[in-house]
Amino acid sequence: MIELYHMERCPFCVKVRLKLEALELDWISKTSPPGSPQREKLMEIGGKQQVPFLVDSEHGVAMYESDDIINYLEETYG
Repeated sequence: MIELYHMERCPFCVKVRLKLEALELDWISKTSPPGSPQREKLMEIGGKQQVPFLVDSEHGVAMYESDDIINYLEETYG
């Protein structure tokens, strides 16, 4: 399953969400405003509180950076 840690108005997050929708992928939204428990979880699993952050448990992948995420989604699911 794909999980995306993101913020609603973050333009980098919007790019990733649009790609997920374009590829018609099922994914779990983890809205992560500053100071939220989701940000603490980001620190635990990725080492930074940066969004967007994608976790693809089916492939054992976790990554930051919108362009890297989009490239990964295209290569893996496109």
